[in-house]
Amino acid sequence: MTMIDKFSPSRRTVLAGALGAAALGASAAPARASSRPRGLRVLIATNEPWGTYHVSPLLREAAARGVQVTQLVPDPSQIAAGDPVPVATPDTAPRADLLVVTGAGDWPLECAAKLRHLPLAASSLAYLGPDEAAGAKRLRPRLRTVTSSSNAEARSFASYLGTHRRVRVVGSPQTDDLPRRAPESGLVLVVTSVTHPDGTGGAAPGTELLLASAARLKDAGRRVLVGLHPREDPELWRRYEISAVPTLQASARAEAAIGIPGTVFPLIAAVGTPLVGCTDPALEVPGYLLSVCSSAIGDAADAVAAVSGAHLPDASVLADAVGPVGGSAARLLEAWRRTPGVHQG
Repeated sequence: MTMIDKFSPSRRTVLAGALGAAALGASAAPARASSRPRGLRVLIATNEPWGTYHVSPLLREAAARGVQVTQLVPDPSQIAAGDPVPVATPDTAPRADLLVVTGAGDWPLECAAKLRHLPLAASSLAYLGPDEAAGAKRLRPRLRTVTSSSNAEARSFASYLGTHRRVRVVGSPQTDDLPRRAPESGLVLVVTSVTHPDGTGGAAPGTELLLASAARLKDAGRRVLVGLHPREDPELWRRYEISAVPTLQASARAEAAIGIPGTVFPLIAAVGTPLVGCTDPALEVPGYLLSVCSSAIGDAADAVAAVSGAHLPDASVLADAVGPVGGSAARLLEAWRRTPGVHQG
């Protein structure tokens, strides 16, 4: 049985969504004075090699704590100008105290092989399936720390890594600044995934069903707002309004959300917006992502009724899937700092 460490001595139950509040109001712990001449230096390798959107929520707290975060990329060719996340290749990376992998995909495995001298941590910053990854056995002997956002995600991540070691539950940095919910009458948020795989990462089936569901909702008189995955093709959704702000922020405006279950689903539920999942026979997602949905549909004809009847899960399900709210980036950075073998100064 995997050990799941609550990490924070006062882990608070997530009731923000269930009670309609935006967040529980905890602030990240302030940076502490230190006799060390410098802060922690961390390299991060993700399953989506150029997917800096998983790292960017950490930047503010990292800067406050003097933590230097650098994402490892194969090359800078797919990094947009002005991207705030510092990047480097394994050969040009600055000196570091710790390597963090967010999965056992090809790129994290390559980085771990090149940087064998560094202590290794695994942190789940995006959902992964519960089946053990083929390359996980190459990481397990080196893992010093494993973190995840919630108890439910911890169980899935431990299974993915094939490990029985303790998983530190730290929360999701994206919940450190949850929007306050203000639903607009008739507005439905459509949450996309990625239709076409590319060099940055794979795709999830279900887009045809989601497109058809959005059309049904529009024909029924609903206002459709689309929250695009950072790698989704916006051309597919040109007939609808596309949110100018990130999906999580946009969810605060919606009466309900419908989409392909992904990492953002528990976070949308924490905002207080009920969810409907669009599932495809080829789609494999951890059960906890479906647990926050009031229903899941496999036929667009069911979309209108499912959205009309959408409701939040009970508080215990929400807490299990979301994890602690507030101060999560601080807890994650502190877990990295406390990784055995990390030496600063």
